[in-house]
Amino acid sequence: MSRLVRRVLALILVLSGCAPAGAQTASTYPSKPIRMIVAFTPGGPADLTARPIAQGLSERWGHQVIIDHRPGAGGNIAAEILAKSAPDGYTIMLTTPGVVAVNPTLYGKVPFDTLRDFAGVTNAVSTANIMIVHPSLAVNSVKELIQVARARPGELSYGTAGNGSASHLGTEMFKSVAKVDLVHVPYKGAAPGVTDLMGGHVQLMIIGMSVGLPAARTGRVKAIGVTSLKRSPAAPDVPTLDESGLPGFEVLNWMGYIVPAKTPRDIVGKLSAEMRAILQMPDVRDRFLKQGLEPVGNTPEEFDAYIKSEIAKWSKVVKQAGLKAD
Repeated sequence: MSRLVRRVLALILVLSGCAPAGAQTASTYPSKPIRMIVAFTPGGPADLTARPIAQGLSERWGHQVIIDHRPGAGGNIAAEILAKSAPDGYTIMLTTPGVVAVNPTLYGKVPFDTLRDFAGVTNAVSTANIMIVHPSLAVNSVKELIQVARARPGELSYGTAGNGSASHLGTEMFKSVAKVDLVHVPYKGAAPGVTDLMGGHVQLMIIGMSVGLPAARTGRVKAIGVTSLKRSPAAPDVPTLDESGLPGFEVLNWMGYIVPAKTPRDIVGKLSAEMRAILQMPDVRDRFLKQGLEPVGNTPEEFDAYIKSEIAKWSKVVKQAGLKAD
């Protein structure tokens, strides 16, 4: 076939709106099962977030969405797999701010570049953290806590779920904004940290709502603030840190979907639209809200911009605190 004939055929395909054989477009996507990578172990918050979305996509499209758990290295293993996957819409990943916004600075060197290698699909859910204190501290508000901490620099200790965890970074951000000096006590998870707080071994924690709120309801610790810009429906009587003298303070735990950066935009858009529709289904919304998770569902462009802002925020916190992954 001559070069001229090939050019004419190619032009006919373009003008007729057809694609070359084997090419994937949004109109034909998906045509086979989809792999959903989750960077954490089964049974945890990420798994519980992934399953309703995977089930919803499977039912709507008639093609199975297979959840593939790839825990380890703070999510870096899963992110590397995604970065090396074909950008065709058949490999997607549920991520957290720790993986894409914190790890690149915390670890110093990771096998991916968030802004270069990934594209956002949608932010699925978010949840605030809650600040809880031991009753012996004798404070009833964030303002009172700041006053006590400034009067006793280096004396008050705070527990976290471990070095580099969301609770650690959130409290380091609080220290920086409130200009207080607190002593870090890392634990091997949120539960042992909260247990020690209830026992009075540390004085305060900023921890996930699903762990901190039940502890506060026992009366053995007090909830004095939440880290969202608006009060949490799960704890409407607890003021935000924003309204407690720290304007603009926001630390959210979120989970959203990303794909390889070169995935066709029409496929990314179709994925996003389907996921957002699933998030608005009453049974799915109720399921998430009962877990303390608020459905979000934004556009790919909005999620890309949000990830970029999260990188800027958390890289600053990590650098100021001099944090390094173990």
